[in-house]
Amino acid sequence: MKNGKPKVGVLALQGDFEAHGKALARAGADPVEVRTAAELDSVDGLVIPGGESTTMLKLLHYENLFEPLRAFGAAKPIFGTCAGAILLANDVSHPRQESLGLMDIGVQRNAYGRQLDSRIARLEPGEESRLTDADIEAVFIRAPIIRRVGGQARVLASYAGDPVLVEQGRHLVATFHPELTEDPRVHALFLDKVRENGR
Repeated sequence: MKNGKPKVGVLALQGDFEAHGKALARAGADPVEVRTAAELDSVDGLVIPGGESTTMLKLLHYENLFEPLRAFGAAKPIFGTCAGAILLANDVSHPRQESLGLMDIGVQRNAYGRQLDSRIARLEPGEESRLTDADIEAVFIRAPIIRRVGGQARVLASYAGDPVLVEQGRHLVATFHPELTEDPRVHALFLDKVRENGR
């Protein structure tokens, strides 16, 4: 950490990684774009942005980042949004797909339909989420649905009866895009995990 600020990487292979960098800076982090294993080694935590999970997987293998990323997640926090949530799950369906398997959740891809079906919703955080002071504005874009949450994972917010913000130990996933709003609380929650992990 530099000057008390966590150094948090944003996987910059695909997706809106620039928006995540700005959101992390607003929340109090020192954001860094990550494209190589060496850059991955230099950060305290990592955000995997939204995008297209199949394309992202291909790029991870092409850049020889898949196994380093799995090893990173065994020791340091990762926050996955949308496609990033798919990559962190240990069970991906519709269709089945390889993943990092770092969280005990089951995710169905593109479950809310086409991009035209994207929406903005208000989420009421769960009582144990540490986000209880106000509703969360959630931007859904071709979002996956978390169909199963294992015993070690905890649901922090839901939408239409489905979990949309889930934590497990050092990791966090959201099926929406908190980087597309001005609300820093979800990224700040991840930074809390990064700080706790660094102690």
